[in-house]
Amino acid sequence: MKEIRNYTHNLTFNIIAATTVLLFVFCMVASTIGYAKFTDSLTKEYTDSAYRTADTAATLVNPDNLDAYLENKDGILANENTELTREYYQSLERLDILCNKQNVTVIYVIKVAEDYGTYTCIFNCPNKNSGYTPWEIGKVVTTSSTAGSYRDVYVDIYEHGQKQGTVMRTTNLNGAAPHITLLLALTGSDGTISGIMCVQRPMSELSAGRRSYMVIVAVFTAILAVLYIIVSTLFMKKQFVDPIKKIKDEAARFAKDNSAPDKPVLNNISRINEISSLALALDEMETETLKYIENLSVVIAEKQRMGAELHIARLIQEGSLSTIFPAFPSRKEFDLYASMDPAKEVGGDFYDFFLIDDDHLALVMADVSGKGVPAALFMMVTKILINNRAIMGGTPAEIMGFVNEHLCEHNKADMFVTVWLGILEISTGKFTFSNAGHEDPAIMQKGKEFQLEKRKHGFIMGAMKGVKYTDSEIILGKGDKVFLYTDGVPEATDKNVRLFTIDGMMNALNEVKDETPENIIGGVRRKIDEFVGDAPQFDDITMLCLEYSGKTEDGDAL
Repeated sequence: MKEIRNYTHNLTFNIIAATTVLLFVFCMVASTIGYAKFTDSLTKEYTDSAYRTADTAATLVNPDNLDAYLENKDGILANENTELTREYYQSLERLDILCNKQNVTVIYVIKVAEDYGTYTCIFNCPNKNSGYTPWEIGKVVTTSSTAGSYRDVYVDIYEHGQKQGTVMRTTNLNGAAPHITLLLALTGSDGTISGIMCVQRPMSELSAGRRSYMVIVAVFTAILAVLYIIVSTLFMKKQFVDPIKKIKDEAARFAKDNSAPDKPVLNNISRINEISSLALALDEMETETLKYIENLSVVIAEKQRMGAELHIARLIQEGSLSTIFPAFPSRKEFDLYASMDPAKEVGGDFYDFFLIDDDHLALVMADVSGKGVPAALFMMVTKILINNRAIMGGTPAEIMGFVNEHLCEHNKADMFVTVWLGILEISTGKFTFSNAGHEDPAIMQKGKEFQLEKRKHGFIMGAMKGVKYTDSEIILGKGDKVFLYTDGVPEATDKNVRLFTIDGMMNALNEVKDETPENIIGGVRRKIDEFVGDAPQFDDITMLCLEYSGKTEDGDAL
């Protein structure tokens, strides 16, 4: 007994015991913090992945038709041959493909009752390996009322204006595997929430990752403990143990508080070079980490601000373009359709069409140099100038000369714009147009194929004062069509950097030349998408198509 007491009071034993205990305490603190951070990181990754899937899935459904699906569910279940049924099953098929490709448990779209007590299923696409049976459209399900459940997310979305919410379920699953569900608000064209897109992901990878993490921590701790025991027998406590303990305490404090110490605690901590260097490295790490956190917070805040501003800019730009078709439902002498798909949040392309008076229709197609917000601002100025000047009367060349002078006066950014402007005299079919460096239009006359109408180009607008533009003229007959576009159409690029080309565009046009303007633009866009494939869009794609019907002698449309 005396020998045991003497041994336990031995300096070597106390150093070994003290360093071993300190090591395990340090490792427990580090592993606990690391475990929490690791779990948070994986959970965020799960949430971000589910959001990306939900955001993609939201593009596959038409939020404006969710109520129509429910109202016509009997016809949909009976697979009636209607446009609404075909649209529903097309969206259902695409959601099913996305669910299986993204390896999520289930993707579903619901409409929540006003009291949040129930919700009605509209789309339900479980993964083929999930074991879930898909719900039919119209199935009503009771909402869970537990704290932090789906009901709370519904309230946040519908009453507090949140765009998305997350529900994590790890307990009380009735036999189901732990999972995380991302709920994304679906907003209709009128700005109201028409339903909620839900994406559920299993959390099996999270559990496996945490188990692997704990195994690594346990093995690392065991190895480090042995090394510390060996080293502890060779050095005195004062020379080694106390400095290490101070370093450990400071590391634990910083990991917990993420703040600078009240006073320096690691200066001159030991005469051993390695320990002093370790203390210095930790001190530098704390300083750099605090700087990084501060800079990161500033960057994140700025990025969020810019993202919000770009979103608003896109909404403003979309609102400036006419997107409601038919544009002039009371006018039977002509039909037209247009579309613009910007490559970025906001673009530099724009189209416009408006009645100058009861017998004259103006068509505009333009492409501003550059991309993003500067191009969008220059676009808005150009569009307004053209519109206001055209209403005052004059030929396209006169209008463009006036607009060019005003653009040059205040163009400190040295931007420019290519413009094609045409004015159709509706009663006669006389079509007068002028071109400021823009693409040649494609025109189909007398039922023949589309051909490029190549006329003299004027200089680009906004680059030089005093430019004179010339007018050209053609006579449109019944059934003749005019197709306007920007260079984003022929210059659409696939993953092998091949261009769609003018020839590709003309071939696509002539395949659908007998269709309506809307179907012509849709047909060309499908050909572009087939050609480009998965390659990213580098330029704005803008198109406008006009079909002229003419008038009879008594003024009725032909």
